[in-house]
Amino acid sequence: MIRAILFDLDETLFDHRDAVAHGVTRWTESVSPGHELLAQTPSLWRELEDKHLPAWHSGECSFEEQRRRRLREFCVRLGLPVPPNLDAAFADFLSHYETAWAAFPDAAPVLDVLRDSGRGLTLGVLTNGVPVQQEAKLRRLGLLDRLDPVLTPDSLGGRFKPEPECYLRAAAKLGLRPDEVLLVGDNLEFDAVGPTRIGMHGVWLDRHRTGLRVPAPVVTIATLTELPGVLEGTFGVVNR
Repeated sequence: MIRAILFDLDETLFDHRDAVAHGVTRWTESVSPGHELLAQTPSLWRELEDKHLPAWHSGECSFEEQRRRRLREFCVRLGLPVPPNLDAAFADFLSHYETAWAAFPDAAPVLDVLRDSGRGLTLGVLTNGVPVQQEAKLRRLGLLDRLDPVLTPDSLGGRFKPEPECYLRAAAKLGLRPDEVLLVGDNLEFDAVGPTRIGMHGVWLDRHRTGLRVPAPVVTIATLTELPGVLEGTFGVVNR
């Protein structure tokens, strides 16, 4: 019986991709107006996120250091001068990024449907981000009051998705068995396949409709609006 649903945040409830595109484009324009590769900066930034974040997850470097490495390589790849103060330059990027923070249109309505459905579900967040930034996002998006708890590596003993211990500790924080928890998110491995390995349930949110085949028992949805139907049809969660 599903008693709790945990949602990933970035690219699940929060439109991180568009915010990054806005932030990195504006930052690059500010340091190099008319840069010939400006249109490629969002995809490069996402590539470097994927490259450098694992160093923080593994304990190789701090959260701040992976940011410095990311920005340094970004500048080198674009032929931009590397800022002497990488932390200050990254803060400039964040100021642009934060102006574009927005929730996906289906996020709040679906959370409200689930909260008011009489199913008695706990609704929370399981994110690999840092608590200060992730809670700030949720507050700005008007979602923080709809979600409790907000679980991050800081509250899970430094464990990150897709480490099995991350999911086990998340379930324990909820006071539930793994098989009573459903995780929903856009990352196929982190949010859907990974949790199923320890007995938790996973739903993959394929917003871009990639059509990838996924292993059972993972369920795929293209929008969050499909989730209430999946709960009833696949997991047997009905209104009380």
